[in-house]
Order: sequence, then C-alpha cells, then structure tokens
Amino acid sequence: MAAGPGSAGAALDVSWVQGFSNKNLAFVSNQTVCYPCGNYILFLDIKTKKTRAVQCQTGQVGAFAANANSQVVAFSDRKLNPLIHIYTFPELRKLTELKGDAQLDYTLLAFSFKGPYLASYSSIPEFVLSVWNWQENLLLCSESQPGLTGTALSFNPMNWQQLCFVAESSVTIWRIERSKDEHHLTRHPVELPDDHGAMSPHEDLFFPASRNDDPYYGPDLPVSAIAGLKGHEAETFVPRNCIKTSVHPTAHCWTATSEIYMGCEEGYVLAINAEQYSVSVLQQKAPPEFMQKIADVVSHVRREVQKKKGGKPSSLQKPVLLAMAFCNEGLYAAGSGTVYSYRPAHSGEAVKLLDTSSSCFLAADFLTPGNSYCVSVTISGEVQVWSLEDGTFLSKLNLGIEATSMACCPSSNSVAVGTQTGQIYFLDVTKAEAPRVVHRTFLSKLPVLSLHYDQSGQFLIARATEGHIFILDARPSKFFQVLGYIVLADEVLHLSVISDLKYDSVEVMVLLNVAEVQQARLEIFHLSSAMIADNDKYVNEQGMFNASDLKKEQYDLDYPLSSAVRLKSHNIVYGYCTCAPFICKYYLSAKNKWDGPSVFSAEKKIPSKQFGSGLLCLSPNSQWLAAAAKDGVLFIYNTSTLDILAQKHCHSYQGGGIRSMVFSLDGNFILVNGENDCALVCLKWKEIKETEIEEAALYWQSLRDILNKSASDENSVLKSMAEWKFDPECTSKSPPVTEEDGNVTNTDDMTWIGQKIQKVMREETQRFANQKEELQMGIKKLRETIQKMMHENEQVPDIEKLEHSEFNLDLKEQEQVQEAAEEDVARARRELEMEILYHCYLQDLIKYKCWDDLCVKERAVKCFHMDCEVRNYPLKERSKEELETLKKVLRLKQAETADLQAQKKNLDSEMALSEEEREKAAEVTVDGASLCLNGSLSSQYGGDTSILYHQCDLHTKEQKLNQTILLKDVIYKVKTAFNEEFDIVVQKKEQEIARVKERNLKIQEILEQLELQVELWEPVLTDDEMPERALTVQDSEIKAEKYMTQEEKEQAELLAKLEMERRLAATDDERQRALDDMMGGVLEIRREDVLKMDIPPPDFISRPEDLWTEEETKVFEEYEKKVNELNEEKEEYRQFLRNEWNKLEASIKETTQNFDDIVCKLSEKKLKSQMVIYQEELKIVNLIYALLLDEELDTREAGLHKFLMKKKKEKVKGARKILTTKYGVEAYRGPYTDALQEEKSLEHGFMKQFAHIPGNLFEELLQLYKHRPETSRTETLLDTANPYVKGSPEDYQDALSHLMKAMDELDSPEHMPSGLDQSLWKHFCLARRNKMESEELVKWKALALAEMQACLQRRTDENDKMKSELESTFQELIWLKEEKMKLQQNLTVQFLLKQGQVELGSTQIPEYSDAILIDRRVVEELNCALAAQGEKKITAMVEFKDFSKGIIQLEWEHKKMKMQIQDLKEKARDIVILPISKDCQLFLTVQNYETHIAQHLAGMEQSLGVMDKLHKKNVKNHQKKVRELKKCIHLKEQANYELSLQLKEMLVSVSERMHIFEAADTRDISEKITRQRYQEILKQKHLRNLIREQEKQLAILQSKIESCNPRTLHII
Repeated sequence: MAAGPGSAGAALDVSWVQGFSNKNLAFVSNQTVCYPCGNYILFLDIKTKKTRAVQCQTGQVGAFAANANSQVVAFSDRKLNPLIHIYTFPELRKLTELKGDAQLDYTLLAFSFKGPYLASYSSIPEFVLSVWNWQENLLLCSESQPGLTGTALSFNPMNWQQLCFVAESSVTIWRIERSKDEHHLTRHPVELPDDHGAMSPHEDLFFPASRNDDPYYGPDLPVSAIAGLKGHEAETFVPRNCIKTSVHPTAHCWTATSEIYMGCEEGYVLAINAEQYSVSVLQQKAPPEFMQKIADVVSHVRREVQKKKGGKPSSLQKPVLLAMAFCNEGLYAAGSGTVYSYRPAHSGEAVKLLDTSSSCFLAADFLTPGNSYCVSVTISGEVQVWSLEDGTFLSKLNLGIEATSMACCPSSNSVAVGTQTGQIYFLDVTKAEAPRVVHRTFLSKLPVLSLHYDQSGQFLIARATEGHIFILDARPSKFFQVLGYIVLADEVLHLSVISDLKYDSVEVMVLLNVAEVQQARLEIFHLSSAMIADNDKYVNEQGMFNASDLKKEQYDLDYPLSSAVRLKSHNIVYGYCTCAPFICKYYLSAKNKWDGPSVFSAEKKIPSKQFGSGLLCLSPNSQWLAAAAKDGVLFIYNTSTLDILAQKHCHSYQGGGIRSMVFSLDGNFILVNGENDCALVCLKWKEIKETEIEEAALYWQSLRDILNKSASDENSVLKSMAEWKFDPECTSKSPPVTEEDGNVTNTDDMTWIGQKIQKVMREETQRFANQKEELQMGIKKLRETIQKMMHENEQVPDIEKLEHSEFNLDLKEQEQVQEAAEEDVARARRELEMEILYHCYLQDLIKYKCWDDLCVKERAVKCFHMDCEVRNYPLKERSKEELETLKKVLRLKQAETADLQAQKKNLDSEMALSEEEREKAAEVTVDGASLCLNGSLSSQYGGDTSILYHQCDLHTKEQKLNQTILLKDVIYKVKTAFNEEFDIVVQKKEQEIARVKERNLKIQEILEQLELQVELWEPVLTDDEMPERALTVQDSEIKAEKYMTQEEKEQAELLAKLEMERRLAATDDERQRALDDMMGGVLEIRREDVLKMDIPPPDFISRPEDLWTEEETKVFEEYEKKVNELNEEKEEYRQFLRNEWNKLEASIKETTQNFDDIVCKLSEKKLKSQMVIYQEELKIVNLIYALLLDEELDTREAGLHKFLMKKKKEKVKGARKILTTKYGVEAYRGPYTDALQEEKSLEHGFMKQFAHIPGNLFEELLQLYKHRPETSRTETLLDTANPYVKGSPEDYQDALSHLMKAMDELDSPEHMPSGLDQSLWKHFCLARRNKMESEELVKWKALALAEMQACLQRRTDENDKMKSELESTFQELIWLKEEKMKLQQNLTVQFLLKQGQVELGSTQIPEYSDAILIDRRVVEELNCALAAQGEKKITAMVEFKDFSKGIIQLEWEHKKMKMQIQDLKEKARDIVILPISKDCQLFLTVQNYETHIAQHLAGMEQSLGVMDKLHKKNVKNHQKKVRELKKCIHLKEQANYELSLQLKEMLVSVSERMHIFEAADTRDISEKITRQRYQEILKQKHLRNLIREQEKQLAILQSKIESCNPRTLHII
C-alpha cells in the first residue's frame, strides 16, 4: 500500500483473515475450498486446514465463482462500473479483467465446466446476462431481463450451451446458439408448479384460446383490453385473481442426462427437462435421505457442543445449510459459519473442516500477554479463540445471548463480554482450547455499550446508555466486584482509559455529546487503588461514587467529535471531527477546569482522506494513532508528528466500514473487524523502523514484568472458579431475600442497582420502624379529634359554623391538591373541548354534504289518517361546468336537427308525392308517434324528450356522450317537476293544519261553553316533514344541566327581571280593569253569554209559600216563566253549539281525507316518476356500457397494432440473422469442401507414392494406414473432480494433441513390417500423420458446419413461426374491425311494452339473431305505396276491360261499315258516270248542306280535342317517369358518393398496407388474402360487364317501344 510522506518505508501486511459471509462455497481444486469474506477470497486446504487469502483491492467482493477444472477463481468488485477479476490457483495470480456495461454491481458469476466460458449477471439498473470468453477477454453475447433479480446461475456440465438461471420465483433455461464466431442467447422460461405442487397449463391472456361472444355484452376481449393496457404491459398483464404463487427455488444441480434437480423452499424437489423445458414434481414431502443426514449432522454437532457446556441449544443460530459443493469424494456443506465434509466412501460421517461464525464480528482483543492468542465475539454471542501466528481456529463458546461489547483483561486470562440486557459475562480462557463462563454480573437493564480495562488490569470500566458508567474490580480474586457507578448528564460517545503505572492511578476520559451546541465536551475523572481497598468510603448507600473523590475535570472543545484519545505523558487529546474529515489535536491546560470552562480550540487539524464518522485508537505505548471510518481504510499516524506511517484497505464501505480495532501489547499486530462484512483481519508490520519496534518491545517488556507479578495468582484463582451454568432453571447461587412485607426476591434476577436500592430501603425501614409507628398513632388520634370537632360544628347555628377549609391542618397540601384537581379539570375540559370540536367539525361536514350542498332538501309529506308517506327528490344545484356542457350539447343538437330538417326538405322537394299519398303518410306518422321507441314515459312527467337523439341514430361516440348528458337533464327535469307538485302538496298540508287549528279553537270555545272536557285532535308536522328541526337542538332535548358561568348567570337574572317588569306594565290597564269589574269586559250582551245569564230569585222566596201575598205570588209566577224561557233558550243554544261542533268536526274530517287522497295520488305519481327515472338511468347504463365496450375495442386494436409492430421488428431482425447465417454457412462450406478434397487427395497420393512397393508389403501398409489408435476423449479429464464428461468442438487442439501422442506408439519401429526400409517407414508414418490430421480437421469442420446449419434451421423455424403469428394477428385485427363495425350498427334499443300476455304457438322461443330493426314509419309508408299501386293496377284493369269492350263494338261497327261501303261503292260507280263534281254531288245529295259542313267541322274539332287530351296524359306519364328516374338518380348519386368515400378509405388502407408490406417484407404472408381479393375484383368486373350488357339491351328495347305507333303503345 502507498504510505504517507513521513512513513519512511513503513507498511502493513495481512497476516490472516477469518470469517464466513454466508454467500457461496466452491472447490478450486480437489482439496481446496474457497469462499468470499469481506474484501477477501479465502482458500481453505481441507487436509492441512490452512487458509490463504486474495484481497480485492477496490473494496468488498461481489459475485464469486470457481472452476476446479481450470483452477481459476472469478470475482467482481463493488465499485462504480465494476470489473470481473480472474485469478489462477495455486499461484493466486491475476489472469485478466473483464469489463462490461454494468454500472453498479454483479450479482452472479458461473464458469462452464469445459471451455473458457464465464456467465455473469448484473444487478440494477441493467439486469443483463452476459457470456464471456475469459481466456480471450471477449464478450460473446448478452441479453437483458429488466427488473428480474437472480439468485443462482450455472452451466450444464454436459453442454456449455445451456445455462440455468434461477430467480426468486422463476426458472429460465438460456440456450447459447453459435454460428461460427457469432453467439446468441435465446430465452426459454420454465413454468413452475404452484405452492401446492400442482402444475397448471399455461394460459395466454393476450390471445385467448376461445371466445364466448355474446350479442348483448359484445365480443369476449382479453383482460388487458378491459384494463385499458397497451404495449408490453398488455402482453404481460395478469389479473390478481389469476396470479398463482409459484414455488420458490433455492438450490439446483445438473444430471448426466441434462436434467435439472431443483429444491424449493416449500419442500418440493423438481425435475426440469432442459430440452423440453417441462417440469415434474419428484418429491413432495421430505428431502432426500442424504440431505437429511447432512442436516442432522449439523444439528447433532451443535447439540453435543451445547450439552458439553451444560446449557441448552441457542435459538439465535439455527442449523441452516448455506452453501454446498460436490467433489469426486463426496459433499462439502457450509452452514452458520461451519464447513463439514461428508464422504460416503469412507466412514459416512461428517468431518468439521472450518468452525467460524456466520454472524458479524463485534469486537476482538489480544489475550494476555498478547503475542499468542486473540479472542473475538460476534453479535450473536459466540466467542472464538484464534492462534495469533496463523489464524488457526482453536475453540469457541456460544453464550446464547446478544452481545454488545468485549474486552480482555491484562492481569489475567479472563474475558469480559457485555450484553444487550445489561449483563457482563466473565470467561476463563486459561485453556485456549476450552473457554468457559465462570461468573455473570447483572449491572442494570441498560445495554453495555463498551468495556475497557486499564493497563494494570485493576479496573473494568463498563459504559452503558443514559450516561451510566460502572466501575468493577477486574481481578478474579475479588470475584469481579462492582465498585460503583457514576451518571453523566449528556450522552457518552467514547471512553478511553489512561493508566499511570508509576503513581498507581487511572484516568478515565469521557467524550460527551452536547445536544444544545455543535461542540464536544470532555470529562476526566480519576480512579485510585484506594477505591478498591476501602470502597464504602468512596460510594454512597446506592453505590454511586462521590463526585469530590473522583476529581472530575471538564473541557469544552470547539468541534463536535465522534472519538477522542489522550496521550499518557502529555495533556494532548486527539479527536476525530464529525462535521468534516479532520483529526484535531488539543492541548488541555490545567488552569481551565470546572470554574468557568472555556472552549478549547484545536492547535492542529490534520485533513483525513476518510469519510463518515471515525474511530481513533492509541497503541499501548502511545506511539501510534490508528484512525478508521466508514470507508474501511485503516490509517496509522505517528503521534508526535501526525504523519501517516501506513494505511491498509482491509474493509469496505459496502460492508459498513470498520467497527473496532486494537493493537497488541508488543505493537506487532493489529486486529481489525468490519461492521457488516463478517471479516476479522489480523495485520502485521511489513516495513517499519527498527527503533519504533524496539521502543514498542521495550514498553511491552516493562509492562509484562509488572503484570507477571499478579497474573499467575489471578489465573490460578480463575482456574479454581466453578463454571457458571447456562440453564436458568438451575438453583440460584445466592439465597432468596425475604422482605418485611413477605415478598421473596431472587437476587440473581435483580440488577446490581436494584439490589442496592432495595438494601437501602430495607435498612431505612428497619431504622425508622418505631418512629413510623408513633407517627401513625399520632395521625390516627389527630384524625379522630378533627372528625369530632367537625361533627360538633355541624350542630351549632349557621352563624357560628366554621368553614370546612378551617379544619384543614395542612393548607399548603390542600392548595396543592386543589391545584392538581384544577389541572385535571382543565385537562378534562381541554379534552372535552377537543372532542366537541371534532364532533362540530364532523357535524359541519355532514351538514354541508347532506344539507347545505342541496338546493332541494329531502323531506316527506304524510297523510292525516293513513300510513302513507311520500318523499321528494333531493337535488344538488348543477355546477356551471355542467350547465355550460348542457348548453353546448343543446346547441349542437339544435344545429344537427336544423341540418337534418333542411336535408329532408330538399329530399321532399325532389321526391314530391301526390296529395293523397301525403295525407296517408301524415296519418301513418301521427299513428306511429308512440312512446314505444322513446324507451320511457319521461315526456308525460315533465321531461323534454324532443331534445334527445333517436335511439336508432346513436352510432358515434360523441352522440352517445351527448345523449348521456341530455338524459341526465331529462332526469333532473322529471325530479324538478315532481318536486314542484310536492311543494304544492306541502303548502296544502300546512294550510290544512292551519285550518284545523282554527276550527279546533272554535271547538274549544264551544266545549268551554258546554263545560265539556274532550281531547281534540290536532295534527302537527313530524321531523321527516320538517327536517330542519334536526339542525337545531331544543332545550328540552338536553338532559344534563346547562353549565353557566357567573357572568351568564347575572345576565340571565337581569333578563328575567326585565321580562317580569314588562309583563306587569302590560297588565296595568285601568280602563280594562274597570270594564271587567263593572260589565264583565263587554259593553253589550252577546248571544254566547246566554249560558252565563241567571235570573236572580225574589227576596221572599226564602219564606214559606203560605206567607206570600198575591203580588208576591204573581212575581214568583213571572219569575218561573222567565226561568223556563231562559232554560229553553239555553237548551236551544246548547243544541246549536252541538250542531256547530259536529259541523266543524265533519269539515275537518272531510278536508283531511281529501288531502289524504291528494297524497295517495302523489304517491302513485312518485312511483311512476321513479319508474321513468329508472328507465332513463337504464338508457344511461346501456350507453355507458357501449362507450366502455368501444373504448375496450380501441384499446385492443391499439395493443394489437403495437404487438404487430414489435413482431415486425423482430421479423426484420430475424431476417437479418438468417441472411447473416446463410452467408456464414456458404462461406464456411468452401473451406470444408477444400478440406474434404485435400483428405481424398492425400489418400490418392499415398497410393501413388507407395505403388512401387511389393504387394504384400503394400497391403500391410495400407492396413496400417487405415488403422486408428483407440483413444478416449475422457482420458484428459480423469484427474478432474467433475463426473460429467463429453467432448465439444472447442476441444480440437486438445484432441489432436492427444491423437498425436497416441500415434507416437504406432510410429515406433516395433509396428514396422518386416522387410520395409527404415526411410520408407518414416515416410509412411509422416503420411499417416498427415492423413489423420486431415481427417481430424474434416471431422471438426463438419461439426462446426453442422452446428451452423442447425442454427440456420432454428432461425428459419423461428421466422416461420413469426410469420404464422403475424398472420394470426392480421386475422385478429380484421375480426376486431368487423366486430367494431357490427357494434356500431347493432344498437341497444330500449322499448316500452304494454303489460299483457304473449301466447306462442310452441314452447320454443323464436330466434331473432338474423332480424333487422327498422322504423315503423318505413314499413307503413311502404304499405301505403303498395296500396296506392294496387289501386292503380285495379283502375288500369277496369280501363283495359272497358277498352276491350269498345274494341269489340268497334269491330262490329267496322263490319257494318264495310257492308255499307260496298253498297256505297256500287252507288258511287253509278254516280261517277255522272259528270258532276264531288261538291255538287254532296250539295245535291245532302239535304242540309251547311249543317253537314258544320257537323264535319265539329267532328274534326272533337277529334283534335281528344288527341290533345291524349297528348297531355302522355306528357304527365312521361313527367312522372322522369321524376322517378330523378329519384333513382339521386339515390344512385348518394350511393356513388358513399362508395367513393369507402373507396378513398380503402385506397388509404391499401396504401398503408402496401407500405407495411414493403417495410416488413410480408408479401408472402398476404398472398392468400391478395388472391382472395383478386378473385372478388374479377367477380365484380364480370358483374359490371353483365350490367352494361343488360343496360344496352334495355336501351334497345326502349328505343323499339318508342318507335312503335302511339296508338299501339296505348293499347299495349
């Protein structure tokens, strides 16, 4: 290693390395096992059990592999852009370095059994599998597996072209295909069984094997399309319910038949066929028997070791096999830091080769005197003893508990181990081969962080958490007595001990972490031997040292430190800074101590090349300073000059750096252990000044002389101590302590601090027992006196009573209790306030969502006399965005409607119908305007369905979305319309309740007049009808008494007083009081006062009747008459009141029943409106499903396009590979043919060359020429450890050399025929050698050519498979487009059907799959057109019949006229003879010549009129035909326009496909499709020709018809 400027040639060397990192185990030769450990590769000789090491110079070893055949080792470093290093064995010389594209780390390495091949697998971010030729430092091929973390990698020993790659839950067989110098990796994944061992067939979710298309739900699409995935995610997506947990492979091995046996975590053993890539389950229960033996051996050895130590097996380390390796003699297994060999051929028992720990080393130290042995401890509590000379493992002891620290005593061969639970175990290591535990001290429940001995071996200082430092007597003769402890205020970061052997004193320097400031604080306290002799003098009763006796000193430093050490002879402190990589040097003066400590500044700062928190350590003679940090580099400084003497990269930052380091007493060795790399490194000086070594040796000699005085005595005491038992159930050494209260405490289960506190409490209890009893009696008497006084106080008058507070003797205590109670009340009030605040917030949240956010609140209306209730529709106010979207959709719908109406007007103008046809069509339209096609009755309940699209017109996505928005608006309007009616009914109910109350008041007045007590029915609104009541809390609902403050009470009293005064002022009315007193409050008598009237009797009525006078008798009679009249009037008025009462009750009942009828009707309407809403919601659901299905189809189409593009790229790559391979085969076939011709020419040359030899000798030479030595290809491999042997094309040179060696025996003179000349024999041997070399060359070239041809065939097969996949993908795309078109045309239409019964002729339901849904108006218009045409046909038939009758009559008249003509002709002959002109003849023959002329002219005019009418009729018929032809022309134009659009799309798609075909070279794939399309084009062309011919024939026929006579045409 490079040294510093002041090193003067000093350097460190690795003496030995120990540890096991649970990674891998491999054989590099038949008797050497190698495995990685930290920064090193360790080589263990299984016979001598000696270890050698190779260091990775850049840090921790990453991946690791070994090849026993080539005796090479490969490992990767863990730096940025890591390298793969390859070393030879046993030279341990670096052969080469492989540099790949890995950026961070390699995780797996594997050698091929034969050949120079190495496989590597990189970690994140590449995840690349690479194959190397390590001899030529050449990367052959590589493939990426993104996101896949590998766990194992191996070559097939029988075929290096097969690789087994194992991940956490998958297995892949990689095949290396070679074509001459080109190599390719092909991936073949293996389907593993599930965690129950069941094999399930592979299911392709991207291309399902079968489809179950449904006419309603649409086509059956893959789950990736339903999930909306495209690209690679769509191909690899697996839904959660289809994911099956597969087995987890752990270890695997290849067999001689190229099969893979693989073990799994679940206990299964699998057999994988590497050729078919199939899996079968071999073992489903237990592992094989030999595996059980190995596991049992490991468990048995551990149990035996624990039994010998008298304890139970530890649960911290389980017997787990971590690595295995096979050789020609047996199996080697490593587990939990132990390596065993198992040789069935020998004894069949496991032999231990290496016994170390798989746990990380915690600490290490040198055993006194420091030049023979060292001791280490692991985190799991395993203590090991090592030989310092060569690192030989001597013994170990498992404590069975988590350890935290360890130190070796200088004055005896004892070792102290601190634990996480606060215990310290003391071990006797006087016999290095058999360490034992002799004592255990339970200090406290705080973890023991570090242990430190002073150099004289008197004190043991234990550092615990929370600032506790315990001081123990380190000597076994004192049974490791605990002297005391101190507690520091701050956290202790580091502790160092300085011994002054001259003055027999010890200084302890503690580094504290001051949390308030970014500074460090040092506290130094002194220990002396007097503290051991008279311990009670220096500690208090609780075991804590007196601060004055420790002579504490305190120093504040300017930088925060992580570690600090102090020189012995000077007040110099070295500290490692945490905020920056510096080593600071401080000089502590004696002036600044506790009295006003000042901050010390660093006198010198040495920059460090390390990073992270550091650790400092001084050599025993304070000559060297060691510094270590998280980077794992150890620096040695000279304490006087702070120059770097040496540095060593013995650990790495990947392993957490260096945990601890320690110098040996003589300074020759340094023990360094890592944080997490499980490596213990022993360093020794390689180059150093002799003066420094002499100084260290002189100090060691003087120290050893001092220690030897007591070491022998202490060791003898240590040997005589009994072994401490591990079993916690064994009887305790110390008897249990019984306290006064009867509790029994076991002192072994109690900490030392606990025992001290318990002892102090027990002594205080015994010392003050009498005083305690007297105080209790006095308090009891005082309590009785006070209670008596309080009882007397209750009996005296109130004015003489004393307050209860005056009986309190301790007012201060009372105030404290009251303050505590007030604090509890305040705390309870705060908690209640927070709970109330929480409930208030929850109330506001619920109120906002369920009340404030609603523009129409939910409420109910109930009947008066029936159990019927109707609720309105709660509605939220529509947002601005929703309203704007609705307006936008409405505007769009209006524009579309206007456009459609304009198109219809143009179409109607072109195809005008007759008036009768128009009337019929209008009638059909009126009759067909039913609600059936609307799908709902929303138009009858407030919804405007005129704004909706027709259900048969929803073809586009935008139309469906707009229809959804419009349907939501219809639902909102239906709800709004019902709510309006509901509000009217609510108002009616409120009015009815008001009327009932008014009538009840009248009835109450009547009842008061009738003096009857009848309970009246008064209707009220319930909480459901007035939901706003739930938002206000009435005072009557609060059961608890309201808490009021004093201010609130005063304010309430003031308001009550003001209210009383207001009422008194209102009642103080003198006029009203006078009117009440004189006339009962009224000015005139009313009718209702009749019942109150009473006629006063006369005064004499009290006398007997006999004494009455006549006047008095008359007066009495008048009195009786008036009384009777008054009684009759009263009875009449009572009857009137009863009638009025009945009328009011009847009116109340009638009006409430009428209202109940209204509510019932409203309930029916609510039911129907709900039905309408459900109908519209069903439409929305169907539309949303259609949109979702459309989106799934688009997703599927996009996914197929991406898949198609990927496959096309792969096909292009495959085509390039095929071309390259073809060129390679063609290029290699020439040399092979030349070699074959050369072999034949050699044979012909031999015949010609030896033709002059006699026949018998020639035949014998010919036989020898054809004879071949019997050599086995396995002869060269017999000394290797692998049983799998097979040749490969790579062995050409080796096979040729072995063949030539075999030929040496045949070329010997012993095989020379007798009579042959020696020169001829040599010439013959040379020719035979040339022949055999040529044959061997031809053989290997044939093998290479066959391999290239096989590779070409595989590429061709892959290309054919790719073609079939592309064709199937094209078919899938075509099918998908067809399905998409079907779904756009086949709409889901909702019908409203009348309730009734449908009777079928058979039980079989008709099949409507081929039916077409059309509008009823189309059929009805067609029927009207057919009826009109039928009527026309009947009219034409009648006309034809009449015309035929006229023809017969005309024929008869024609015959008659013919006969008349004959007569007239005869007469004309006679007349002709006369010389008279024709006019004269007519004038003479016709009696009235002028009338005749007029009749003739009229006949001519009539014939002209008939001809004119016929002409007009023909013109009308032709115009009608012209209109029909124009209509047909318009339809043809529309069809031609649609065909032109389709033609454009087809041309675009054809051009796109042509580009795709040209780019992907897929013409051969689409040949079949092209032929089909060509046939269709030919068929269409043939049909077009037929159409042209028929048109020509029709034109000829039409021209013939037109050329006929019009009269004949009329007849036809």
